[in-house]
Amino acid sequence: MKERKIEPGTPLNDHKYSIVVDRKGPYMVYGRPPMKQQFIVQNEEGTSWSYRDGIEFDLEDDPVALCRCGASKNHPFCDGSHLTTNWDPSLTADNIPLLDNADVFDGPELELTDNEKYCAFARFCDAYGKVWNLVEESDDKEARELTVREANYCPAGRLKAWDKEKGEFIENRLTPSLVLLEDPQERCSGPLFVRGGIPIDDTEGVKYELRNRVTLCRCGASSNKPFCDGTHASIRFRDGLPGPHGEAKR
Repeated sequence: MKERKIEPGTPLNDHKYSIVVDRKGPYMVYGRPPMKQQFIVQNEEGTSWSYRDGIEFDLEDDPVALCRCGASKNHPFCDGSHLTTNWDPSLTADNIPLLDNADVFDGPELELTDNEKYCAFARFCDAYGKVWNLVEESDDKEARELTVREANYCPAGRLKAWDKEKGEFIENRLTPSLVLLEDPQERCSGPLFVRGGIPIDDTEGVKYELRNRVTLCRCGASSNKPFCDGTHASIRFRDGLPGPHGEAKR
């Protein structure tokens, strides 16, 4: 069986947690990892800057099935709606290591890798100057700190900062957990943010690259399944969970 590739900077845990993508149905989550809701919070300039915690979930079943078609009436859990709703469950991602097809933006102290195909449209890359411009000024302390921060806040791992002197990626060590992202500014619900190197397979034995930051599609409409490609924002996907002020969002 083909070995799983591991992206540089990914923590190697004991892997008591795992996710299996049903090729025709939900995400099967094993090991009862911590799972919570998080809201994208804007800065004073109206761009994404931080996360704020919402509901925490106690996963009682093992495994637990999480919706990936977008049609469940019991989000984030699967209720069988994938059997009757009109959606395409095809797993179209090529499973080539993300960095293999990434563009590289060079700066004096840092390099920035960027694979736009995995963009989850969280927009942390725009805070206080676009990260692609900031990396070009990375010999300036503030620009360097912002480059590293904006790259690390990208939930999809599309962006990664490389320390040229040390010869290594600057990657925050994330605890293995699941996050249901919510985007109040865009008035939509976002992807399933898989953090801390949780292995992801499919039901036919495909072993997806192990990464520190991964976003999986929850709206059912991504063209890069099982990964998010930001389509949730254009279709205004809403999961119906409580919103930022406690109100149901639909």
